[in-house]
Amino acid sequence: MTQGKIERYHRSMKNEINLQKYYLPWELEQEIALFIEYYNNERCEDSLDNVTPADVWYGRQHEIIARREQLKQRTLKARKRYNLLQPIAESIS
Repeated sequence: MTQGKIERYHRSMKNEINLQKYYLPWELEQEIALFIEYYNNERCEDSLDNVTPADVWYGRQHEIIARREQLKQRTLKARKRYNLLQPIAESIS
């Protein structure tokens, strides 16, 4: 299972890195470093409950998931309140 995750990571990197041409080795190294920074700190991972690997590493995932759940509950309450206040549309025949 771990090997599959590593292979997926390499495939993701390859798909991003191969979008451009690099004429000097340091350009490729810089692009790889940027991808690693993006992958660890910005890209949400489905297998990690849609948080970044950095969030998991630093133990922030539970706080983030709890905030999302609170926001979801507030949104659902607001939708319910909004929908209950709307007049029921009568069909015109």
